[in-house]
Amino acid sequence: MMLIQWDRVRVAGIVKPAILQIGCLVYFVCLAGYLPADDWTQWRGNNRDGVWHETGVITSFEKSDLEPLWRRPIGTGYSSPTVANGKVLLMDFDEAKQNESVRCFDAKTGEVVWSLTYLSEYRISYTAGPRAAVTIVGDRAFCLGAMGRLHCLNINDGAVLWEKDLDVDYQVSADRRMPIWGIASSPIAVGDNVIIQLGAKEASVVAFNQESGDEVWRSLNDRGQYASPVLVKQNGTEVLVCWTGDGVAGLNPTTGTPYWQHPFKPTRMPIGVATPVVNGNKIFLTSFYDGAMMLEMSETSMEVKQLWHLIGPNERKTAALHSIISTPIWIGDYIYGVDSYGELRCIRASDGERVWEDLSAVERQRWATIHFVAHGSNTWMLNEQGELMIGQLTGDGLNVTSRETILTPDQMRTPNRKGGVCWSHPAFANRCIFLRNDRELICIDLAAPKK
Repeated sequence: MMLIQWDRVRVAGIVKPAILQIGCLVYFVCLAGYLPADDWTQWRGNNRDGVWHETGVITSFEKSDLEPLWRRPIGTGYSSPTVANGKVLLMDFDEAKQNESVRCFDAKTGEVVWSLTYLSEYRISYTAGPRAAVTIVGDRAFCLGAMGRLHCLNINDGAVLWEKDLDVDYQVSADRRMPIWGIASSPIAVGDNVIIQLGAKEASVVAFNQESGDEVWRSLNDRGQYASPVLVKQNGTEVLVCWTGDGVAGLNPTTGTPYWQHPFKPTRMPIGVATPVVNGNKIFLTSFYDGAMMLEMSETSMEVKQLWHLIGPNERKTAALHSIISTPIWIGDYIYGVDSYGELRCIRASDGERVWEDLSAVERQRWATIHFVAHGSNTWMLNEQGELMIGQLTGDGLNVTSRETILTPDQMRTPNRKGGVCWSHPAFANRCIFLRNDRELICIDLAAPKK
C-alpha cells in the first residue's frame, strides 16, 4: 500500500509532505519487522573473523530452546559447515570405501540437495576425513580435500565446473611435503582468484582463476601448515597473510609477490592450526609447541616487525598462550584462548602477560578446544564436549550465562579421547547454528521469540 502511494507521488512529480511522512512512517514500521538474514560463506564467517552480525537472536537459552530443527546423517570429517543461498555445504569421508564427499543440504529443511563423491586414498595421520571448510562465492563452491583434491562446483546442482588433484599436479607427497594431518587450510577467494595454502615445493601458496581453474601464480617455498590465510589491509593495500610451516608472509593476492616475510620456525614440527587473529595493524599467532607471537604491520611501509614472542619450556609449562585447534578471540585490550591442556586464558595483547585462567569452560585434556564466536557484547562458545555456551569475556574473568550440551562428541579417530570430541567449527547463519560431528549435521533455531 505504501509503495503504491510512493509511486503516485513520484510519477506525478508532486511532493506532498503529509503523504511522504505517512509513507515513510509505514516504511520504517515495515522495516522494523523485517530482519535480513546473514550467510556464513567460508571458514569462521564471511570475513574469517569469527564474528556473527545477525540481530534478532536469543541472548540466553534453556535446554528446551535448543531442540534441533532438523538433523541429517553424514560421514566423518572436521570440515565445518558453510551456508549461502539457502544451502549448507560440508565435506565428509567414508573410510571403508576411501571416498570423500561434498554434501549440500537445504538450510531450512535439511533435505539433501545434491552430493558429489569421489575416490581419495588417505595417506595421512588421523584419517577422520576432510579438514577444510567449503568456500562459497556466488554460485561457486570451492572444496578442498585432505589429500589435495580441489573441486569447483555449481552450488545449485553440484555440477563439476573444474577439478584438480593438487597432490599429483604439485608433487606434494612425492617431495615429502604433505603435512602429517593432510591439507587443512580452507580456500580463500580474492578478486578473480581462489587461493590455496598447499605447502608444495616452490608452490607453498597457489592461486587459481575461479572460472577456469588455471594457475595464476605460485609463491614461497615454505613447508605446509594447517592455518587458513586471512585478507587484511595495510596502508590501504590488500595483503594476504599466510602462516606457513616456516613463517608468516604477507603476499600480494593478485600476483603472489611477498610484501614481507617473518620467520616463525617450529621447534618440533609445523603444527599451527589456529587462524591468525588480526586487530588493526597487529597480527597474533599461537602454536601448541612454540607459544604466542605478536606482529605489527607498519603503517608507513609494507613491512612487519615482531612486538613480542613468548614460549614456555614445554607443553605443560607454557607462557602466554599455547593454543592448537581453536582460534583465540581478541576483545579490547585482551586476547582469550584455550591453552595446551584446556586452560581458558586471558592475556594482555600489549605484552602477552596472563591476566587470568579458568578451568570450567572445557574439560582438562591435551589439545582441548573451544570455538569462539563474537556476537555483540556476548561470546558464543562451543567446546569439544559439544556444550554450547553464551557468556562474556572480560579482563575480570569469564561469565557464563547459558550452557547446554547440544552435540554428542564422537570423532573417535582422535587419539587419547575417551568418548570422542567435537572439533568442527560451527556456522552461525539465518539465525541458526549449524554444527556437526562424525555422524550427523544438525540445525538449531536461535531466533528470538516474536513479540
